[in-house]
Amino acid sequence: MDDVFYPSTSKKARIEIIPLIDVVFFLLATFVLFTLSLNKIKILDVPLPKAGQPLEAEDLTVYIQTTDRGVFLWKQGRASSSETLTASELLPRLELYHRSVTKPRVLLNGDDRAPFSETIRALDAVRLAHIAEVSMETIRN
Repeated sequence: MDDVFYPSTSKKARIEIIPLIDVVFFLLATFVLFTLSLNKIKILDVPLPKAGQPLEAEDLTVYIQTTDRGVFLWKQGRASSSETLTASELLPRLELYHRSVTKPRVLLNGDDRAPFSETIRALDAVRLAHIAEVSMETIRN
C-alpha cells in the first residue's frame, strides 16, 4: 500500500532558477524606485533669452575680397555692387565705415589665386580701424 502513495522511482529535487531571477529583479526595481523617491526633485531656474530689437532690414555688413592683382573688392551689403580699392585706400574707407555704422561687421574673403598675405593685410586694416566683428570666409574643396 505504501507503493500507491510513494512511487518507487526516486526523483531528485531541483531548484528552479528562473523564478528566483524574477524575484531578484523585482526586489532590485523596488529598491531603485524607493531610493529615487527619497530625493526631492529640484528645479533650476534657467534664464531664457528675451526678444530683442528686430534685425535691421538693410544689410550693412562690409564684404572685402582679396584678389591676386593686389587690390581689394569692397561691397557694403550683399545686394550692392563691388568697388575696387587699393591697399592704401582700404584703411581710410574702413575708418569711415566704422564711424558711420553703429555696429560695424566685416567679412573677409580671399580669391582662390590670391596670396594669403593680402588677406592678412586686410585683416590688419580692419583691426587698425577698431572693428571688432570680423569673420573670415573659407571654402573647403
